[in-house]
Amino acid sequence: MLSTDNALALEAAGLQWHPRPGDRFVVRSVDMGGEVFTISEMVVEAHEYETGTILGFNGTTEWALDSLELADALWLPREDQMRELLGGTFRSLARSTDGRYQVLVELPHGPERVFTAEDAADAYAEALLALVSAATSRTV
Repeated sequence: MLSTDNALALEAAGLQWHPRPGDRFVVRSVDMGGEVFTISEMVVEAHEYETGTILGFNGTTEWALDSLELADALWLPREDQMRELLGGTFRSLARSTDGRYQVLVELPHGPERVFTAEDAADAYAEALLALVSAATSRTV
């Protein structure tokens, strides 16, 4: 699963979240202890209002949280979501001999690059951050 450090870096790079069923997130609160939630029409549902998106907790009895503003949640994109965002730059995902994951991408106007991490999601995040950086440095 994606580290919160990489999730924060993706958010800072401008990755926007439009909550959908299956999305995972953590609540930006020290009290939550990194508990990971998954959006589902059965438990956590995204409600769209004119004032913004609210994450509604349906039927929760464990604690007294019945809704949460989107800004108070940190999205943890899945591997498939980041692979989709990499689009045509994505070449492959492989495992190295030391067991780490390697994502190979071909960045615009550059050679292929490999991004390596202990978790595949973090390798995807590093590649996506490099893609955003390459795109923004070309447009500035």
